[in-house]
Amino acid sequence: MRVIGIDPGLTRCGIGIVEGTVGRPPRLVAVGVVRTTVGDDLASRLLALEAGLTEWFDEYRPEAAGIERVFAQHNLSSVMDTSQASGVAALTAARRGLPVTFHTPSEVKAAVTGSGNADKAQVAAMVVRILKLTAAPKPADAADALAIAVTQVWRGAVTNRYAAAVAAAKGKR
Repeated sequence: MRVIGIDPGLTRCGIGIVEGTVGRPPRLVAVGVVRTTVGDDLASRLLALEAGLTEWFDEYRPEAAGIERVFAQHNLSSVMDTSQASGVAALTAARRGLPVTFHTPSEVKAAVTGSGNADKAQVAAMVVRILKLTAAPKPADAADALAIAVTQVWRGAVTNRYAAAVAAAKGKR
């Protein structure tokens, strides 16, 4: 299964694509970020994010999407921007009929490190080990996106059931 992991952000949206199945080590396909210009108006930035995500989806053709669930932070403006970026990511995947699963930050940390309280450095180090990389992807948003993708692959049974249900529903139209 090819999975796209997305660490939503309006300035930098992390993208990580891996292939794998439950019980086997995943393999890196691609990693990077989609950037938007801070000085642009919000609508233009969301449109640019969607265009960038569309390029990733079109080029790498994932079968499922894992997106980090937005959690409450102290900075309301930052939460709103991240939530809007998350919505654009989910919409971009849903337009392709892909199953979308949201993972909490602690769920991702626990999946890749064994501890839901791991810090960013621990997550990045485990991404390097799991995917047999020579170094952690930069910026941190890219490494986080790979951790989300790995989490999604390792929870593939849920994704496979959802994909089957979506395919069955499309057949009834």
